[in-house]
Amino acid sequence: MFDYLRKRFNSHLRERSRRRARLVSKDGRCNIEFGNVEQARFVFLIDIWTTILDLRWRYKMTIFISAFLGSWFLFGLLWYVVAYIHKDLPEFNPSINHTPCVENINGLTSAFLFSLETQVTIGYGFRCVTEQCATAIFLLIFQSILGVIINSFMCGAILAKISRSKNRAKTITFSKNAVISKRGGKLCLLIRVANLRKSLLIGSHIYGKLLKTTITPEGETIILDQVNIEFVVDAGNENLFFISPLTIYHIIDKNSPFFHMAAETILQQDFELVVFLDGTVEATSATCQVRTSYIPEEVLWGYRFAPIVSKTKEGKYRVDFQNFSKTVAVETPHCAFCLYNEKEAKAKEKKGYDNPGFVLSEVSETSDTKM
Repeated sequence: MFDYLRKRFNSHLRERSRRRARLVSKDGRCNIEFGNVEQARFVFLIDIWTTILDLRWRYKMTIFISAFLGSWFLFGLLWYVVAYIHKDLPEFNPSINHTPCVENINGLTSAFLFSLETQVTIGYGFRCVTEQCATAIFLLIFQSILGVIINSFMCGAILAKISRSKNRAKTITFSKNAVISKRGGKLCLLIRVANLRKSLLIGSHIYGKLLKTTITPEGETIILDQVNIEFVVDAGNENLFFISPLTIYHIIDKNSPFFHMAAETILQQDFELVVFLDGTVEATSATCQVRTSYIPEEVLWGYRFAPIVSKTKEGKYRVDFQNFSKTVAVETPHCAFCLYNEKEAKAKEKKGYDNPGFVLSEVSETSDTKM
């Protein structure tokens, strides 16, 4: 048992050491770290709304609770100071005819409760402001206005966080692997994408970026150099009718960065294919982006996707997601260069014409000449 666990642990370590670093994870999160940005942190405070929206939920809820509790305590102290200056507290032994600024504030606790009632507009009726102090009236107006601003900002941030379009993007899924096989007589790289909701994405657009390290003729090394990858479907790559799973494909022609790759060499390549799907959410009209990535180990040469859509006897179309990422081996050219060489050879053969009536006759040459 111990030997088995040790082997599993060693194999896990070897697999982890072989694992390639990727910029974009399968669920679309970017694996990137920014360094030495302390000097520009004040810029995040200028764009405070976006900063609040980008915070994680635990930090957002901490700010939410702290904003309300802090304002209640702050104004509670101010109400206590007003009562203290006006000598409304019991330790000053006010006379029977004394009119306080705020009725029934007997200490810091009651001042906090009055601040809470004022800001959240509860108004129990036990504590109230009198017309005795202009300072108390001004403080009541100021707290009411500031309370509305805090409520609007914090509640709006919570609502915007919940309704962000990135949550809609989680119901768009890509196939686990990309495949390379023939489609329409051409060698193509194919990826399957599905919309798990029945609501559409309006104006959807699909494109890709191939990230790799390149060295320029001048000797400069560019890490994460981006090369455009055009993806299409049979109906075009824009304004997709995205109600059922689609198979998008990239034609590997002479302009494609995959043209010089082969079935035996693709695993030795160092690249990351990032696929993007942009669209507008039908319900909220907000734009969203879905992305995923594929490394060489996730590109299967000589496979195609298994069928996923069928028609039932009742006339309905059924999508079986069990076959969503399932692949089937098919006969595929060894490389794109081989496929195009084969096509060129066949094209050259078609340019010649054979004449069955042609007979080759030999003519004997003589050296005799007449003078």
